[in-house]
Amino acid sequence: MNQSGAAFDQKPVEVIKDRNGIDQVVLRNPRGASARVSLHGGQVLSWRSERGEEFLFTSSKAIFKPPYAVRGGIPICFPQFGQRGSLEQHGFARNKTWIIDENPPPLHPNDSSGKVYTDLLLKPSEDDLKIWPHSFEFRLRVSLTADGNLSLISRIRNINCKPFSLSIAYLTYFSISDISEVRVEGLETLDYLDNLRQRERFTEQGDALTFESEVDRVYLGSRHVIAIFDHERKRTFLIKKEGLPDVGVWNPWEKKSRAMVDFGDEEYKQMLCVNGAAVEKPITLKPGEEWTGRLELSVVPSS
Repeated sequence: MNQSGAAFDQKPVEVIKDRNGIDQVVLRNPRGASARVSLHGGQVLSWRSERGEEFLFTSSKAIFKPPYAVRGGIPICFPQFGQRGSLEQHGFARNKTWIIDENPPPLHPNDSSGKVYTDLLLKPSEDDLKIWPHSFEFRLRVSLTADGNLSLISRIRNINCKPFSLSIAYLTYFSISDISEVRVEGLETLDYLDNLRQRERFTEQGDALTFESEVDRVYLGSRHVIAIFDHERKRTFLIKKEGLPDVGVWNPWEKKSRAMVDFGDEEYKQMLCVNGAAVEKPITLKPGEEWTGRLELSVVPSS
């Protein structure tokens, strides 16, 4: 997939198996950009430009065998973010097997027109209902636009007879040149919860967020567009979001990197997590009610 014409010889949507026999959906747009989604966790594992350049980070030590979530790509945190509840870290959706949704309820024509996409579905198992007793349908559409932008649309419906509340985050691992060469804009003046200080609340003072040590924060009530500037690669990631008021920012730095079995000691330099999320104020769904959240990722040249 290194040449822009390569995609014409291949299917726009193709189901393949990884080395553990897990189905993955490969999306290719006419220019040759691609994305790859695993049915384990409904997790996007790859997003490449038409030149074959990978935009998402995956650790060289990532474990691709269930029940582990893969360290990289875009794991989905649902119905809990972090350890803010009684469930396992980041909830169970990223560790479950999703299915391809052959006949999803229709979305707006703009969400389909000119895009290649796949629709996935997660429903709770009996074991899930024992630890989180709420019936739901979680529909996920992953799509590539003609320009190679990556879009994720989540629709979560309460099919229970009583209300429930949830948190959600798209834990996006961006591939960067060097953490010291990166800045994040769009978070200035926002309040944030610092997970390194027992979720104490602070206000962002800088014009841009830069990195010199471990960062683990949730910025609250952010605007709809966040930008990650990578000076060395002369490119900027744009994160556009709807229904996701919060933004998680995480880099483990040196000490924590060495403590993670599925993460290389020096890999913190090549990654940055910036997540569209709904964390501070959980989403409450009445019986029959549906929530929709959107995330669109794009890359533009920058100086």
